[in-house]
This record gives sequence, structure tokens and C-alpha cells, in this order.
Amino acid sequence: MFGTIINAAAIIVGSLIGFLIRKGIQDEYRKVVFTAAGLTSLTIGIQMALKTTHILAFALALMFGGLLGTAFNIEGGIERFGERLKQRFARNSEGAFAAGFLNASVLFCSGAMAIVGSFRAGTEGDYSLLLTKSVLDGFVSIIFAGAMGIGVAFAALSVFVYQGVLTLLSVYIKPFVSELMLAELTAIGGALIIMIALGLLELKSFKTGNFLPALLVIVVLVLVMPFLSFL
Repeated sequence: MFGTIINAAAIIVGSLIGFLIRKGIQDEYRKVVFTAAGLTSLTIGIQMALKTTHILAFALALMFGGLLGTAFNIEGGIERFGERLKQRFARNSEGAFAAGFLNASVLFCSGAMAIVGSFRAGTEGDYSLLLTKSVLDGFVSIIFAGAMGIGVAFAALSVFVYQGVLTLLSVYIKPFVSELMLAELTAIGGALIIMIALGLLELKSFKTGNFLPALLVIVVLVLVMPFLSFL
């Protein structure tokens, strides 16, 4: 769990720095920070989305995942949880706390580094990948917290739970996670990050949380690919 704890701590420290910077800048400069956060997210998202080699499975996962998320109103549930966190820990914070928490959680938990890094930590005691991810997440959290506020810091909780569970269960999960599954999971995560980016750039607003089940749908689709060649 050492690597995960360091990762969570880096996000908190980076977010606090970004939040302090945010409080000291005028609105016109804050818009610049929003644009920087949006462009950073867009770049990361595109790089990740291009990992897919099965575009039909990619499209089906997003569609069915989005339908499931909408049916269960996952976005609303995450927003309510974010608001409870705000009331409990950051009552006087500025900005869209729940949005910062959700967007940062998706960004920091998506991608192969979180999964592979957790597996290496759990099965080999190798924390190098998670430590590298910690540095990257720390810098990105500065930009995100500068744009969206202290809610970004609470994404450390999501990272701690997600990567912690993967680390503890890595011995049992790792045999079922192929290179193909990692690539397709990364691609779906990239699509979610692109949604976040378009919202930050004020081009289009998405209920990104409602598309989170796409990560589970793509796992199922990858597992059945040997039996459904058209995927």
C-alpha cells in the first residue's frame, strides 16, 4: 500500500498548492487555468483513447455503459456524495466541489498506470510505477485544483480505495487482466477524460459519471471476444 499512500498524498499536496494559487488570482487569469486544465485533459484523453484496437467494442461499451449509468443516475449519486464530503470537510470551499471530486477521480483512476502499478506493488513489491504516477498526478492536481477548487484533493480518497483494492487483490485479479484488456480499459478511460476536457473548455457538458459503467462493460466484452469474432 506504500505506493498508493504516496500517490494519494501527492494529490492532496498538489491540490492544496493549486487551491492556494486559485485564491490569489483574478477571474481572467482563472479562465486561463481552466483552459490549461482542459487542454491537459484533452491531450491525456486522446493519447489514452487511441490505445483501442477494437473500435466496435469501444463504441458498444460507451453506449451501453452510458445507458446503465443514466438508468442508475450514477452522476447524481457521485454529486450527492461529493456534497456530503463538502458539508463534512470543506463547507466554506469555493467552486464546484462535486465536479472537481468527480473529474479528478476519473482522471487519476483511469488508465493502465493505476492498474499495472497496483499489480506490481501487490505481487512484486515494485512501487516504481506508482511513484512515477504520483509525481504526474501531483502536478496535474495543481492545475485541476487551480481550476476547480479543493474538491480535487478529495480524489485522493478515490485513488486510495481503487488502487488499494487492486493492490490487495492483485494476486487474484492479475491472471485475468491481459494486455488487450489494459489497452481497452485505458481507451475507455481516455474517452471519459475527453468528456471532462470538453466541459472544462466549455465546448460541451457531459454527465461523465453516467459513463463509468463503460469500464465494466469493456471488461465483459474483452472476455467474450474469443467467442464473438466480430468484436
